[in-house]
Amino acid sequence: MASESTLKPAEVANYLVQAAINKHKDRYESVFAKAFAAGVMLSFGGLLSEIVNGGSAGLTSSNPGLVKILSGFVFPVGLVMIVLQGLELLTSNMMVFPMAVVKRVIPWWSLPLNWFIVFWGNLTGSLFFGAILVKYTGLFSVEPYLSAIQTFAVHKAGTPQWHQIFLRGIGCNWLVCIAVWQAAGAKETISKIFAIWIPIWIFVACGYDHVVANMFSVPLGIMLGADLTTAEYIRKSLIASFIGNVVGALFVALPACYFYLRDETTGGLRDAENGFYNSNNEGSTMKDK
Repeated sequence: MASESTLKPAEVANYLVQAAINKHKDRYESVFAKAFAAGVMLSFGGLLSEIVNGGSAGLTSSNPGLVKILSGFVFPVGLVMIVLQGLELLTSNMMVFPMAVVKRVIPWWSLPLNWFIVFWGNLTGSLFFGAILVKYTGLFSVEPYLSAIQTFAVHKAGTPQWHQIFLRGIGCNWLVCIAVWQAAGAKETISKIFAIWIPIWIFVACGYDHVVANMFSVPLGIMLGADLTTAEYIRKSLIASFIGNVVGALFVALPACYFYLRDETTGGLRDAENGFYNSNNEGSTMKDK
């Protein structure tokens, strides 16, 4: 009898808790290196999106909605590379670590420690990519890209109010965590890519704020002369989007714990450390992949 192509929701919830356990056990330098690489991978997607957006001035003036759709369509390549390589992204860890802490399979201090390490790893990778592989390569030193990058940075971190960026952060990471959830449930690569693509396409096209994606686009704009200060970026965009992203992740994590892990025992979840999911809701055990 052929196996199902996707995991059931309770199995996905168990899988994500196991992922948090594995991240908790990982060496700190390994977590940082994976986070650095994730910052670079997400920036590749951001770069491609900026090329579409900045190079479509004529289309923007006549059909701005279509440009948003097109630039959003290419951005998901970054998260696809992150998920398929098993790297560390802050915004997805905002979902899996609260789930594991709520179920008491990792200590509470693991959550802020992981977020701290991954935050700096993602930031370092994003800044490295923006400075070394974009600014100093001269990729955006000519028009219309230069003005587009500057304008985009101001539009992201300068023009909106703090509460607007915060609320956009909620919408963003709600979708990002759905994308990661769906990818975790898919059993083969093409399905994982498709599962990631749609929610990420939506969040970028709609203009929501992702704290890690902004670590590339906003500092790059500042590097290239945007009318925006680093202090303003940190005060408004970085802090507001970070907090909003946390809230958005909890809108996925906490209902998942209630819906699918409510009847799980701590000991049952810890059986996953031996390479198995133990789902009392489904009444079955499935080998970890």
